[in-house]
Amino acid sequence: MMRMQAEPAFDGKAFVAHLSTAPGVYRMFAGNDDLLYVGKAGNLKKRVGSYFLKPSMQPRIAAMVAQIARIEITLTRTEAEALLLEAQLIKTLRPRYNILLRDDKSYPYIHLTPGDYPRLAFHRGARNGGGRYFGPYPSAASVRETLALLHKLFRIRNCEDSYFRNRSRPCLQYQIGRCSAPCVGLITVAEYRLSAHHATLFLEGKSKLLLDELIADMEKASANLDFERAARMRDHIAAVGKVQARQFVQGAGRDLDVMACRIAEGVACVTVMSFRDGGSLGSRDFFPRLALDAGEADVLGSFLGQYFLDRPIPPELVLSHAPEQAELLAEALAAHAGHKVELKSVVRGDRARFLEMAETNAQAALTARLASRQTLLQRFAALRELLGLAQLPQRIECFDISHTMGEATVASCVVFGPEGAEKSRYRRFNIQGITAGDDYAAMHQALERRYRRIQNGEGCLPDVLLIDGGAGQVRQALDVLATLGVEGVCVVGVAKGDGRRSGHESLILGDSGRTLWPGPGSPASHLIQSVRDEAHRFAITGHRGRREKARASSSLEAVAGVGAKRRAALLKQFGGLAGVTRAGIEELMQVKGINRELAERIYSALHG
Repeated sequence: MMRMQAEPAFDGKAFVAHLSTAPGVYRMFAGNDDLLYVGKAGNLKKRVGSYFLKPSMQPRIAAMVAQIARIEITLTRTEAEALLLEAQLIKTLRPRYNILLRDDKSYPYIHLTPGDYPRLAFHRGARNGGGRYFGPYPSAASVRETLALLHKLFRIRNCEDSYFRNRSRPCLQYQIGRCSAPCVGLITVAEYRLSAHHATLFLEGKSKLLLDELIADMEKASANLDFERAARMRDHIAAVGKVQARQFVQGAGRDLDVMACRIAEGVACVTVMSFRDGGSLGSRDFFPRLALDAGEADVLGSFLGQYFLDRPIPPELVLSHAPEQAELLAEALAAHAGHKVELKSVVRGDRARFLEMAETNAQAALTARLASRQTLLQRFAALRELLGLAQLPQRIECFDISHTMGEATVASCVVFGPEGAEKSRYRRFNIQGITAGDDYAAMHQALERRYRRIQNGEGCLPDVLLIDGGAGQVRQALDVLATLGVEGVCVVGVAKGDGRRSGHESLILGDSGRTLWPGPGSPASHLIQSVRDEAHRFAITGHRGRREKARASSSLEAVAGVGAKRRAALLKQFGGLAGVTRAGIEELMQVKGINRELAERIYSALHG
């Protein structure tokens, strides 16, 4: 019998002996090709050699070095280029031992759509819809605050195009002075475009130019004896002036970001406060993954490289701790931004005040995070005990189904770990090809699609699989896992309790069929409730989006004589397109405005 020879241990000293002294990036891999660490160096030979030639090193670094099976090298022209490449690789490849920015969300923008009557609205995601995008903003709250101000000042619509096209009278936004009602022609295209132009100037920070234009418009209206318009312009000027004054007081003299870092109990928090065009855009807290006994300066140095890979860099960054090689980092950021970037950690005046505020917020966010983390760990421990697991579960997945009478069925999968929700790993599944309303078939399809992908290497299996439902749904999960040959997953059904009261759910264990009632006071029950509720929220959000999209382009639109009002009445009467499809001619005639001839046309259109 032949025996496979073990792979020889990695000889770090021999590798370093032939290594270049040029700047570049190194990547350390384990024997299973798992990426351990990405680093940069101005002198690769010297930096990589430090891992193998030093007599002693920190325990965590020693543990990493012991796993190294190979090292890959990429040479760069300068150390600044190496720093940027390092940040890109860390963010893309997510090595186990690096400081990692957990950025699960895309950043929000304000979107001004194209057209005669553009819409001004919140936007998150790909920026491929035409028009203008302003941002990114640090948080959704700061976007909504800005939008509220813009709608008040310039009365630009925020409604969806489908809603805009089907209005016959002004909505509430017009009544409260937040929209000029272009949907019903209460403002001309030219006047509306001018308002949109003024909003654009405001968002670009060109307040002086905006005021000049408003003053000129007021004087012109007054000269033409259009005193009503002149009065409106006067009010606009006063409102913009007040906002400008407030921003001047609250903001900074130039564009800058203020960043503060705090570390405690192995958790890091970085608070970012952004100032643009003289005004504050708000703040956002990040909790990057720590590695290799990093301190605050190390975290900020790594954070900056990853944070600014895909967003504009202001000319000034105020930092609570000066990173190592701050000059090199400033050089790399300047090369990436195309303009000079200053890093400051010793500041006075307003900047000192901003930095103190950021530090206070970082500490408060970190304290809250640690408290929440401890509570979450206690809940995970309680779940382990309740389910009789050998180890603390590291990954929980939960599935839920959402539809309206079988229409637009969507399945959700949410993922939780000991640190909380892992939203970047959430998935939705649009269910197709099943009998409308068949929740068992929907659950089976979603589970099969999810775990076939994981079986093919697109992720990892959960320790606990929660199914929103009873024994029937649990059976679907067990059948799918058995068919795919998946083992080691604890399947638990979460069935609603008496009166659908939260905390009174029963748990159906897939391996034995036993039923547990942990009760509303159980920490394990609290964890299961929060995970199940998040799965429900994620499913219903996806379902509503799919349903509205389907309804907006439903086959009813092709039926002559069925306009927006009749289409809405039909969908409301029967609970969606699926219900309309199941209705007979006589039932269709019960809807106001539908006679027999039209009912027959609708029935024929839906049934071919």
